[in-house]
Amino acid sequence: MGKRKRPQPVNFIDLDQPTTGHGNRKKSKESENIETVQLVPPSTSDTSPVRRRKQSTTEVETSGASPSQKRKLDSRAFEYCFQNLWRSSPEEKKIQFTYLDCLWFSLYLKAAHRRKVLKWIKNKQIFSKKYVFVPIVCWSHWSLLIFCHFDEKPDSKTRKPCMLLLDSLQEANPRRLEPEIRKFVMDIFKDDGRCKNLKVIGDIPLMVPKVPQQKNGEECGKFVLYFIHLFMKAAPEKFSIKDYPYFMKENWFTEEGVCQFFKTFGHFEEDICL
Repeated sequence: MGKRKRPQPVNFIDLDQPTTGHGNRKKSKESENIETVQLVPPSTSDTSPVRRRKQSTTEVETSGASPSQKRKLDSRAFEYCFQNLWRSSPEEKKIQFTYLDCLWFSLYLKAAHRRKVLKWIKNKQIFSKKYVFVPIVCWSHWSLLIFCHFDEKPDSKTRKPCMLLLDSLQEANPRRLEPEIRKFVMDIFKDDGRCKNLKVIGDIPLMVPKVPQQKNGEECGKFVLYFIHLFMKAAPEKFSIKDYPYFMKENWFTEEGVCQFFKTFGHFEEDICL
């Protein structure tokens, strides 16, 4: 009788830094493996696009991972938790919101994928929604970009479009992403044929409120999910720069609140809520 093969552990991809021009950073093996994501066109509904993954020798094996590796959300775990959250949200709230897949921004930064990503975003019809969540993962760090009132004209006087960048690690300088974000937004508008005046689009305000901060290097993903959860609950009917930052302040929520949230909507909570 032949030797029985040991079962293979479930593998996860931890998407690392794409090349964005911020210094001569050396690409890690994980960042190179973004090419292992097979680009599958999403549907136009508010369900996350399917992403099939090829197995890679550099993926983190959860069975042998350290506690810090287990606590850190990769894109697959993030998507799992986000879908739990989205399904549980009231329909009257969801009608005002939509979201982009958590890998799209990173894929957009790679020239080979840019056209496909812009096509997928166009199919999402984001200009019909008041708020658009754009989770960002760059340099192994999660942050949240929110488009507000992109359903209005860029030069609107009543509901002026703006952007929010929520980052639980302010010391990492969230505004380092601003050039890429502005190019991203410019391309979205151009691809949709939404506005011919590119200067107006370039002047859309990008604000970075001082939100609650993570205590260690592993919590950024769960903070982004909690930002989404609480923003959906409290977002005003009309987001006005005049009243900014509204509820998004340094004491917006507690560490206990994040932990309880993950016990409800997450998984691996025994590793995340320590």
